[in-house]
Amino acid sequence: MSVEVSPAEFSAIVQEFASYKLGIQGCSPKTVNEYLFDLRTFFRYLLAKEQDIAPESDLFFEIDVRPMDLERISKITTAQIYDFLMYTGNVRGNRWSAKARKLSAIKGLYGYLVNKRNYFEHNPAQNIESPKPKKTLPKVLSLEESLALLEAVQNDVESPNRQRDFAMLTLFLNCGIRLSELVGINLNDIDPLLRSMRVLGKGNKERIVYLNGACRDALTALLEERGSPKYANVHTRALFLSNREQRISVKTVQHIVYKYLDMAGLQAKHYSVHKLRHTAATLMYQSGQVDVRVLKDILGHEQLNTTQIYTHVSDANMEHAMTMNPLASVRAGAVSEQPTVSATDTTKQPDNQEK
Repeated sequence: MSVEVSPAEFSAIVQEFASYKLGIQGCSPKTVNEYLFDLRTFFRYLLAKEQDIAPESDLFFEIDVRPMDLERISKITTAQIYDFLMYTGNVRGNRWSAKARKLSAIKGLYGYLVNKRNYFEHNPAQNIESPKPKKTLPKVLSLEESLALLEAVQNDVESPNRQRDFAMLTLFLNCGIRLSELVGINLNDIDPLLRSMRVLGKGNKERIVYLNGACRDALTALLEERGSPKYANVHTRALFLSNREQRISVKTVQHIVYKYLDMAGLQAKHYSVHKLRHTAATLMYQSGQVDVRVLKDILGHEQLNTTQIYTHVSDANMEHAMTMNPLASVRAGAVSEQPTVSATDTTKQPDNQEK
């Protein structure tokens, strides 16, 4: 969410809710900003209906939402919330994920007012189900494409930041860390023996990410470079630096990833930085045979169902399973031929003797 929303735009009770999310629950400023953005849209929709302002007009975006105080919020009905969700889909063109996020903001506000503060009893959002996503598999790089991407960095011999860029892509593809987590890594977050590193995930929650041989090699080369006289006057704790020797930005990392995707001939497939996280998870699950519960902790997911999207079976695995069916060898005109059953078949055969 790029639009900054100030708590001062809201009534005192909504400001109280924002402070609770930020100070007590430990949500990031970005998360709180998204809550306020969605609540502002919700309140503007309700006030626009009262003031007979068209939701698609320019006047809609000028509506002052400070009148939505505790008393008015307590009188909002379930039907009004449903109407708002319909509006977000039909007028604003929101997909299920955006509608689910707006409903989450509304549920969060009422959860605080009703359950945490007991300001009133009725929660109009309590029984509204979140919009269901379309079940699509995450777009990921194949093993061959992942190798091509890393090779593109290695072959970029003219780049002065080749060690840095190779280390970043290696961490993305091996550890499945988020973009914000990579940018936030400090030198003292890395174990001196390069066995693990500490990352700061969503909700300011720390977790330990263990490093494999590829990560250790990439970080060793990067840290040796950081120890050179070139960086003698650099005092920032950040692991990854920009050309101005400051902590690298999210946009710079995105630019670097897109650059090497293009060099590897993969840009046309519309991969993104986050797809590298999907790729790491999928490769670990499918090739490394990692248990989904372990994968959940590696990725820093709160819920197991978030991780289960990576348990999809690849087309190659499904094709192989079909060929392993004992009936696969039976052709038309030869149905009477017995298919070959592996000697490992443990199906119990009928006993000819009567019991």
